[in-house]
Amino acid sequence: MASLAEIRAKLQSMESKPGSSPAQSDKAIYPFWNIDEGSSTVLRFLPDDDPNNTFFWVERQMIRLTFPGVVGGEQKPVTVQVPCMEMWGETCPVLTEVRPWFKDASLEDMGRKYWKKRSYIFQGFVNENPLNEEAPDNPIRRFVIGPQIFNIIKSALMDPEMENLPTDYVNGTDFRLSKTTKGQYADYSTSKWARKESALDESQLAAIDSNGLFNLNDFLPAKPSAEGVQAIAEMFQASVDGELYDPARWGNFYKPYGLDTGTSTQSTVASAQPAPAVSEPATESVAPVVETPAPAPAAEPVAEAPAPAPATASASEDVGKKSADDILNMIRNRQSS
Repeated sequence: MASLAEIRAKLQSMESKPGSSPAQSDKAIYPFWNIDEGSSTVLRFLPDDDPNNTFFWVERQMIRLTFPGVVGGEQKPVTVQVPCMEMWGETCPVLTEVRPWFKDASLEDMGRKYWKKRSYIFQGFVNENPLNEEAPDNPIRRFVIGPQIFNIIKSALMDPEMENLPTDYVNGTDFRLSKTTKGQYADYSTSKWARKESALDESQLAAIDSNGLFNLNDFLPAKPSAEGVQAIAEMFQASVDGELYDPARWGNFYKPYGLDTGTSTQSTVASAQPAPAVSEPATESVAPVVETPAPAPAAEPVAEAPAPAPATASASEDVGKKSADDILNMIRNRQSS
């Protein structure tokens, strides 16, 4: 586990660089999004078991591809979650095509639809739990956190008044996660770190000794093979074109949650249930994918906010009628002229 100074140095380094920034769920994932409006829960984060991870969290980047139905199946909308290759510092075939769309106002809404969604996986104890839930035998829980809460966590780490790592067993700091609403979205902007440091109690130390810590990398999707990347590119184009999801072509790689194709997927996380269109997930059978904003034309997204409504209905309709090839050809022709 890195020191607080090392974490601060790496955060500063990342922010100075443009663009840097097992399938079935179990009860280890704490569904804080289910707490009542106006209530709060207190979390105590723990370090990652991966000694090579500077931070006490890992970042996940996923892309949601929607289809009007499934070939040979029921014709109702389905969503397939696929990993963004930028998570491994490689070129993402989806974002490579989507980025230029933000230079055209008529394509911005389409761009937001296919932009990557970031979430952050932590682990720790729930010190105050307002939920009436059946707690797991292992009290060490995992927390899947969206950009709004993550930015609160990260900004405090850069505060010179925080002298010790919040994950320190003796001089750590609790995090109070508070839920309100802002419009139709859950809002966690009043969440904050405790003012006083505190030590883990004997039962918590015993739980760490007996259960061990999670290696958070185990809960990230598997890196796609070359064939998997090709499947992602094909599914993206089919999604933009409004075609049906074809399990014969892509079922061995990625598939909608709950679809039985008789084969196992390359990445079990990829067949996850899509997260609801709110700032934090409402229900969860696997670790959720959380909405993050699409970028401004020349920048990566840095803050969480719902995507704005389309400028005009006609513009949105026109975009929906364009195929992926039409969109890409229009962009390339504009660039060449």
